[in-house]
Amino acid sequence: MSGTGRNDDGHGRGLGNLLSGLAVAVGCVLFLGGFAWGAVEYKPYTVPTQSMEPTVKAGDRVLAQRIDGGDVRRGDVVIFKDKAWGNVPMVKRVVGIGGDTVKCCDRGGKLTVNGQEIEEPYLHNTAASTTKFSATVPKDQLFLLGDERDVSLDSRVHLEDAANGSVPRSAVSARVDAVAWPLDGMLERPTGFKALPGGISQPGPLTLVVGSVVAGTVLIVAGAAYGPLARRFGRRRGVRGEAAGAR
Repeated sequence: MSGTGRNDDGHGRGLGNLLSGLAVAVGCVLFLGGFAWGAVEYKPYTVPTQSMEPTVKAGDRVLAQRIDGGDVRRGDVVIFKDKAWGNVPMVKRVVGIGGDTVKCCDRGGKLTVNGQEIEEPYLHNTAASTTKFSATVPKDQLFLLGDERDVSLDSRVHLEDAANGSVPRSAVSARVDAVAWPLDGMLERPTGFKALPGGISQPGPLTLVVGSVVAGTVLIVAGAAYGPLARRFGRRRGVRGEAAGAR
């Protein structure tokens, strides 16, 4: 009977070692795959100014999904670079796309797009703009504003340009998905633009990327811990067995 117990014990340890090795292997695939996926999809960016507060603050480290300009929707917070704006990376919110007429402000102090009043809960102040303006956005262009409208140098400053203050869609390189540091999490997609044609964009795969890395870490740790734990409990059972035999 003792021999059978040892065989069962050995079979159990062998199966446990197999499963722990498999867990480590799958964990490595998930962990490394998650990082590789994230590196392909996202790029980090440090916000240099206060123009997008309180959504993102000066000095915040954000993760921005690499996208094509054709994927941009109203309400997106994007990173772009345009010669007329200084040819340096900037971060602003898209409030109008080609064909839109963007105005501010109506009697309620709200921004309107094609005559529709837009709710903007992300604004630093309740006023949609410190100055009145009206602009029709040319085809394949984007009209951009900062969330801190009191200090933001955005499309309103460039209204006298040929493109009515807008920038080409091709100027956009990424869309901000989350604030990585401090850990403020994912940016919410604003619902104020949802009823307009084209709707709003969906969040990128960042949650899945993070989930893959976390799951991989858990599997690697659990699989690696099995061997030492199994040996430790095995020694304890052996000591208890010897003590019982001595009695």
